[in-house]
Amino acid sequence: MSRLEWLTARPIAHRGYHDMNGAVWENTMPAFERAIANDFAIECDIRLSADGEVIVFHDDDLQRLCGRSDTIEALAASEIDTVRVGTADATIPRLRTLLAATRGRVPLVIELKSGPTDPDLFAAAVIAEIKDYTGPLALMSFDVTLLSALKHAGATCPLGLTAQGHDAKTFNAHRETMAIGLDFVSYYYDDLPNDFVAGLRDAGVPVITWTARNERARQITFQYADQMTFEGFTPA
Repeated sequence: MSRLEWLTARPIAHRGYHDMNGAVWENTMPAFERAIANDFAIECDIRLSADGEVIVFHDDDLQRLCGRSDTIEALAASEIDTVRVGTADATIPRLRTLLAATRGRVPLVIELKSGPTDPDLFAAAVIAEIKDYTGPLALMSFDVTLLSALKHAGATCPLGLTAQGHDAKTFNAHRETMAIGLDFVSYYYDDLPNDFVAGLRDAGVPVITWTARNERARQITFQYADQMTFEGFTPA
């Protein structure tokens, strides 16, 4: 298997294989365990706590998922450990918990979220967290500053740009970002097809999409990209 063949080998469960926050909530261990049990790759999001722990969480604040206005970046990890997500019997996990549970059984595609955290501190913390992990794992972000920090910190895993857009100015900016030495792209499916993504695929760069929630999105993905990040349905 080539270095990145695993990235496109199977559908990628967006924030884990949750049920749209019915009984199994996004970015929680039950969602990740369900993805592993069904042999789907896992996409998740990470932020840095006030005391430098890597936390699995998407939103800028805890309001939507936890009913409180705090942010991950303002809380210590010990407090975050106790915060319940939605109506589920699950709390906000640390990245190390996900790594220990996955143990290389399915690929992990991890997105660094922008926030008030210093990019160099964030990059260093993430690299330290994953340094002994031997399973297939990639990091990605919308944030060029975070991607550059990961490169400068010596990240050895594949790095990708999370992206969207369909105009020439946006494509030029994406090409400049790719030039720092990125390995793949995760692109918004509804901005496909486009010349930027077509050029990447012609050059052998893997392209995954975000986020397929219906048959139309699935069809667009497999016409113009290599694999989908999905939620809300079960891929055939």
